[in-house]
Amino acid sequence: QVQLVESGGGLVQPGGSLRLSCAASGSISSIYATGWYRQVPGKQRELVAAITSGGSTNYADSVKGRFTISRDNAKNTVYLQMNRLKPEDTAVYYCNADILTTANILSPYWGQGTQVTVSS
Repeated sequence: QVQLVESGGGLVQPGGSLRLSCAASGSISSIYATGWYRQVPGKQRELVAAITSGGSTNYADSVKGRFTISRDNAKNTVYLQMNRLKPEDTAVYYCNADILTTANILSPYWGQGTQVTVSS
């Protein structure tokens, strides 16, 4: 069994910063692409940032230059550093990872989500 557990969300003022973490645990053989998504009520979940196992990154246009995705392969953890936050960044943030288990099964996994609220 594999779990993704997010942390680091909360309430922050506009212009502030937060760092989200997503730790994977369980019967993991390898972690491939990982990403952060966000969702607001009534809208589809959207990709915020993604990073491959080799470290290549991709960002949504709305967060380029403000957010940075990174990963620590030794800790099976992916991070999202969010700077210069705006009210429109308010959403539930989810991490996603393509994980090969020790049973040799490759599947996408999702975390439970963490709320980020940007408000004065």
